[in-house]
Amino acid sequence: MENIENRLTKLALKGDQRAFAEIVELYKDKIYHLAYRMLNNRHEAEDIVQETFLRVYKNLDRYDQNQKFSTWIYRIGTNLCIDRLRKRKPTYSLDADMNDQEGMDGYSMIPSDNRTPESEALVSETQQIIYQAIDTLPAKYKSVMILRYLQDLSLQEISDVLGMPVTTIKTRVHRGREFLRKKLELKM
Repeated sequence: MENIENRLTKLALKGDQRAFAEIVELYKDKIYHLAYRMLNNRHEAEDIVQETFLRVYKNLDRYDQNQKFSTWIYRIGTNLCIDRLRKRKPTYSLDADMNDQEGMDGYSMIPSDNRTPESEALVSETQQIIYQAIDTLPAKYKSVMILRYLQDLSLQEISDVLGMPVTTIKTRVHRGREFLRKKLELKM
């Protein structure tokens, strides 16, 4: 995979639009899933994908061929997600009752996303519970847990993506798991 990425980046640097299109094809879904898990919003995740590839295109000449391309692009996507999370206004619990309407909570105000029975069958209840628990993590743990367990990156790769020492990543993974364990004990 690294040889393909290196070849594509070299061609893209020379102005080959098809090579850059192949890079987009290789990573668009991975970056989308990363962004969706971090932001829990389809539209924001789509924005992050576009912004990530825009930055990759503009900064392709800065890419260091000695590091993995996946690490570089994940770093860009993760940093954009973290910036977006920092800019968000405080969120309110959907479980809380609405003040002006008795018996109604925030969930009743969310429009349907028109899921099909087939797509619902694909997502297990356990995964939903875990994803919901991950969503409640603070941003510094959330990004590490998503990269580790949903994107399946190694501790070293996460360290490279986030620009932090591996020991910090290990600590955040440990604390994130402890947080999730406590959350999931109540639900499972």
